Amino acid sequence: MRWIVVLITVFIIVFYFSPPDEQAPFNDTSFQMEQRSHDNIVIEGLGAWIGKTEEEVKQTFGQPARIDPSAYGYVWWVYNDPKTYMQIGIRDGRVVTIYACGPEVNVAPFQINRSINELLQTMPLHDDIHVQLDDGVYRFQLTEEDLMIQPLLSFGDVYVQLYIDRFTGTLSSVRFLDGETLVHIRPYELKYRGPLPEVAIDETLEKQIERANAEQIFDITNVMRARHGISPLTWDERVAQVAYEHSKDMAENKFFAHESPTSGDLQQRLIRAGISFELAGENIAAEYADAPAVVEAWLNSRSHRQTLLNNELTHLGVGVYKRYYTQNFIRPLSQPK
Repeated sequence: MRWIVVLITVFIIVFYFSPPDEQAPFNDTSFQMEQRSHDNIVIEGLGAWIGKTEEEVKQTFGQPARIDPSAYGYVWWVYNDPKTYMQIGIRDGRVVTIYACGPEVNVAPFQINRSINELLQTMPLHDDIHVQLDDGVYRFQLTEEDLMIQPLLSFGDVYVQLYIDRFTGTLSSVRFLDGETLVHIRPYELKYRGPLPEVAIDETLEKQIERANAEQIFDITNVMRARHGISPLTWDERVAQVAYEHSKDMAENKFFAHESPTSGDLQQRLIRAGISFELAGENIAAEYADAPAVVEAWLNSRSHRQTLLNNELTHLGVGVYKRYYTQNFIRPLSQPK
């Protein structure tokens, strides 16, 4: 029984929730497109690959470690070396978005881990960004919180979402997108005139997307741990199943908490699954667009960051159900400290 007492004394619980973005039709007939572009700044790094063909990507970067589906009509080509980690989104044979957090990836004119204040000296931020597509006009409105941790910049036809680490004041990662993909993902409050793109997702594809998001969360988590000099986590499939069941439970029973009305808290869920552990922690989230967005959100919440970057935790299982996300971390009972 001694190990149960240890569980109680060291048990970690943290959580994060973001409500869904609100979108409203934009019917103001006086609306005029306003220039908010940094056209005088040249995108020389990965951002210059927006619009390139998948053959060009393959010739330059080689075969990806995985090709993952997404909920937005493109597939992610995942290059998961922690030093050069990037995900290249390809739709209809062309690059439409790129997410990069590897410290050695060229994202010029930006730089991973660089002071955001230094980066933005020549790139003023705006609280609204306009996108003109063939069949509509779209205006994203950024909150003060958005400007602090995920501002959006426009470089002609390429849009750049910066993920900022609020604890270090540095650039954590970068996402490049074309206009259509930005409108599709809708990471900010949106007013619009025109259609909103949608993708039909059947049950089989949805399950594949859930698994892809789980694996990407695992990969990106280890990139962030390496950045802070912390040992990488080992994937644990049994723990991942516990995490998945909790995400599914929250979605189906319409609650958001660590303790389930039917299956209890993390300690109870792990024990019921026959998993012996000395230390455990949990991060949960809901309504984020995808894996990069949710990991960056956890990093910007002190308690979740502490769990995600805890060197005492050695194994991780991730479970995603629809837009509910659960990370379950453990140190197995037999694992040396």
